[in-house]
Amino acid sequence: MNQPNVAIRSRNKTPRTYWTEKRRSNGIAYLFISPFFLLFAIFGIYPIFFTFYLSFFKWDALGPMQYVGVQNYQFVLEDSAFWTSFANTLIMGLMGTVPQLIVALLLAVVLNSSMIRFKQGFRILYFLPNITSIVAVTLVFSSFFGSEGIANWMVGLFGLDPVPWNTGWWGVKIAISLMIFWRWLGYNTVIYLAGMQSIPADLYEAALIDGANRRQQLLHITLPLLKPFVIFTVLMSTIGSLQLFTEPFVFLGQSGTGSTRLEGITMVIYLYSEAFRNSFFGTAAASAVILFIFTILFSIGNYIFSNRLGGEEESGI
Repeated sequence: MNQPNVAIRSRNKTPRTYWTEKRRSNGIAYLFISPFFLLFAIFGIYPIFFTFYLSFFKWDALGPMQYVGVQNYQFVLEDSAFWTSFANTLIMGLMGTVPQLIVALLLAVVLNSSMIRFKQGFRILYFLPNITSIVAVTLVFSSFFGSEGIANWMVGLFGLDPVPWNTGWWGVKIAISLMIFWRWLGYNTVIYLAGMQSIPADLYEAALIDGANRRQQLLHITLPLLKPFVIFTVLMSTIGSLQLFTEPFVFLGQSGTGSTRLEGITMVIYLYSEAFRNSFFGTAAASAVILFIFTILFSIGNYIFSNRLGGEEESGI
């Protein structure tokens, strides 16, 4: 009795297709964004894994690769030039970023106040150095810090001897740090200013009613709520300072960043010299891996330090 009904239901049951409308739409969307992931895999992910792989081989980019184990890492860690580049990177990074972040925060506070006119014009002027070519900026500063440049003329006004900005141990570091300071000051100022403008005005009005002055509002409202932006700028500045290359390379030239002069060599320049001057791509890859590890460690350290400012450890965050 029930067999005809079963047959009718089986004939009326439509087969389920795999490519539903939702899956078809998702597939088209993934197809459109696939070029980015394909290019990122070829030019981003693959070089990273190949660098790790290459760091265990001796290779001059022409002949066959020879497995040497951890000898490349041992050579880099025992090379005094590498540790000089590490010290130079830290010194120039601290000199160029720490004062820059403090001044950027102060400028953002001033630009966010109601007493300043033509705010849009000042924001554009401060941000212009960031969109300028790094090579062009370095060439301008090279003329500024030349032996007969404006910097030595200003030093002479105080009765001091000319400073060897291109050859002196501290002269080179001060000149490069000022380039970093000038270039990234406006960028961090805009970041801080955007953070300040995202803070609700009701908090300042309530604090003003309670009798808080501007300094108290800055310390107890602005800075605590600005913490995510501070963490972001500190992390980006840390990564950028460890990857310092263009400014010292263009400012000092090929001869100023070689093995005979180490006052301006950075970790990236050391990596570049090992690969493209000495044709030691294995040691260059090993130094790149070490730089990668240092970048992660310093970024984590800065994040923990920045995250503890303001007493967040007391709230369990």
